[in-house]
Amino acid sequence: MTTRDRLLGLTVVVIWGLNFIAIRAGLDHFPPFFFGGLRFLVIAIPVILFIPRPDVPFRWLLLYGAGFGIAQFAFLFTAMNVGMPTGLASLVLQSSAPFTVVLGAALLREKVRTRQIVGLLLAAGGMLAIGWDRAENATLLPLLLTLLAGLGWAFGNIGSRLAKPANPLHFTLWMAVVPPLPLLAISAAVEGPTTGWHALAESLQPSGWMALAGLAYIVLLGTIAGSGLWTALLSRYPAGTVAPFSLLVPVVGISAAWLVYGEQPSLAALAGGVVVIIGAVTASSTGHKGAAQRSRTLVGEQTVLEAPWSGSRILGTPPAVGSSSALSPSSTSSRFSPQPCSSAP
Repeated sequence: MTTRDRLLGLTVVVIWGLNFIAIRAGLDHFPPFFFGGLRFLVIAIPVILFIPRPDVPFRWLLLYGAGFGIAQFAFLFTAMNVGMPTGLASLVLQSSAPFTVVLGAALLREKVRTRQIVGLLLAAGGMLAIGWDRAENATLLPLLLTLLAGLGWAFGNIGSRLAKPANPLHFTLWMAVVPPLPLLAISAAVEGPTTGWHALAESLQPSGWMALAGLAYIVLLGTIAGSGLWTALLSRYPAGTVAPFSLLVPVVGISAAWLVYGEQPSLAALAGGVVVIIGAVTASSTGHKGAAQRSRTLVGEQTVLEAPWSGSRILGTPPAVGSSSALSPSSTSSRFSPQPCSSAP
């Protein structure tokens, strides 16, 4: 992975880490399912009107929207609404990284290198240390719900990887068309048909301005900017290389929750955070030599694979003309790595 793309990955880390503060601000005012539906509805309406639909199979767009949009945020918002601390939520949600590596290996036949396994084990150990320290004040249900949110995110990552959109931003925006109706329908059934809309009307009063600010942050930065960059990285690198960056999000999330809400991390939590950083860096560093060797193996043996559940062909394709990866030292790897022949944040 190039230095530029590592910096892009770290930018997503900061955006998504602060996203948990914005989520908490929104959940202090809106019911969780309605807040999730509203978050995507704000994006979906202008997207349908003004953004060309990406030329991707609908099944991959649906998989991305169902996993990344519906499952992740339905479970996450519910977990935080029933007592999951903001900082701890940012930690447990990063279970998406090992989930993604496992799903990538099982469904996409992506090779998991020894260095990645070591890094993921280190990061998982760091997360376990922080989780054990913080879970004393959290019940089992919020933890389980947040783990399910991480699994939903992982399935979304797989959908994005299979899709390999030519325009990641358009793909990210069109993903937002999938969740609104299902989430608003769940809200009407579980939270009441008018509860969320009443909360929306009340948010126009001064007492609701923080919730609206949180919604704006989630939409503009958390979804459009963060997910767009994340999708772009997934289109150039294997899921197992990109996913470990998400392990750094809780470091930002816990720190922000400490500053904003007074959720003070213990020494054990801080030590675990350091281990998470070391593990994430280790897991995301495959090296150019290994990438080149992997490329030669793919070219020499087989560059056509089968997507296990659909039978669709996955082909090695060159990067788009003018893209940074076309001139980067790592372009050899992404050019001949198994990529979806059609594209689906």
